[in-house]
Amino acid sequence: MNFLNLEEKKQLKEKLEEKAELFKAISHPVRLCILEMLLRNNKINVTEMQCCIEVSQSTVSQHIAKLKAAGIIKGEREGVEIYYSISNEEIEKIIKLILQN
Repeated sequence: MNFLNLEEKKQLKEKLEEKAELFKAISHPVRLCILEMLLRNNKINVTEMQCCIEVSQSTVSQHIAKLKAAGIIKGEREGVEIYYSISNEEIEKIIKLILQN
């Protein structure tokens, strides 16, 4: 059996807490839908997200804020619009796995 020393336990705990926070950030159907649309289109704005998932713009904006705060997506301004894209490659891989048929 392979036991962890105190430092290894601390590092593992921190890593697992970080991963759990990522899963918490994506664990909502609207956020998963936003991420799936971003995978399909590379970048989209709030209006495009709203039309596809049929929730209000304010609801989409709240979910975007959570994904941005978690470092999962980023927004780039183009004129008056902000276009969002996935900025976390690890999450991109996870979403692809989750959404496989």
